[in-house]
Amino acid sequence: MEESKEAFNSILIIGVTGRLGFELAKASLEASHPTFCLVRPSTFSDSVKSRKLQILTDSGAIVLQGSLHDEGSLVEAIKQVKAVICAVNSKQVLDQKPLISAIKKTGCIERFIPSEFGLDPDKTHISEMDQGFYSRKSEIRRLVEAEGIAHTYISCNFFMSYLIPSLVQPGLKSPPRDKVTIFGDGNVKGVFVKERDVAAFTISTVDDPRTLNKVLYLRPPGNVYSMSELVEIWEHKIKKQLEKIYVSEEDLLNKIKETPYPNNMEMVFIYAAFVKGFQTCFEVEAAGGVEGSVLYPHLKYTTISSYLDTLL
Repeated sequence: MEESKEAFNSILIIGVTGRLGFELAKASLEASHPTFCLVRPSTFSDSVKSRKLQILTDSGAIVLQGSLHDEGSLVEAIKQVKAVICAVNSKQVLDQKPLISAIKKTGCIERFIPSEFGLDPDKTHISEMDQGFYSRKSEIRRLVEAEGIAHTYISCNFFMSYLIPSLVQPGLKSPPRDKVTIFGDGNVKGVFVKERDVAAFTISTVDDPRTLNKVLYLRPPGNVYSMSELVEIWEHKIKKQLEKIYVSEEDLLNKIKETPYPNNMEMVFIYAAFVKGFQTCFEVEAAGGVEGSVLYPHLKYTTISSYLDTLL
């Protein structure tokens, strides 16, 4: 029985040298899962990526050479595990198709978590302003489902390292101290979760039957705020009232259209979350999903307030 349990818990992670992938691998190891990392041979010639791999191998990870474009390496890696997590970047989302084919071919995977880790692509409708960013993710979902692969989708909304360091001010590197732009009416809520915490929630789903073939949404208390609330929290911390400049939906759409891709993508994401409300405009249970902080109340996470303290 113990051997069977270990086999079920073994995880292959693809994309471990990226920010999220590295956190996923660390979380997997910390949870005592046998952890395999598939990396391209060229990775070893990159000093930064090599250091990350050294940290993981020192902690017990097993590094396998291969790539999403090498079916043989995919099949051999998949045969050694019971769960696969892919954390490639958004530009590589469709590169998961050979991985899905290999998972189907081997027939041994009990859970596949594809690379999503953002807004729910099936609920984010922004008229191609995103250059297919979300439709590509939906395409992968449909392929996973068509192949009958057991899965969990992770909808963590925004990473805390994205937009919060500027207090949702496009182009800024730190929170404003004098005036702040508020998009829309300022009352639509968005969600931010630190990558390390996203990883912990994700690893918790791997062998949890409650998340099988479902979307795991992350809306942890203390991390769901409107722009007006974010500004209020920041004003309280710096003990100063900021001048507020409101940008209407129409004006934001015009700015998005006037700004060339990809320089307009920050505004596209702000529009999706803080104007249209695609992160919080639906009830999780009614959508057939489950919420991470409800399923795993023991997991501790960084709140927006504590993160903003680091920016003072």
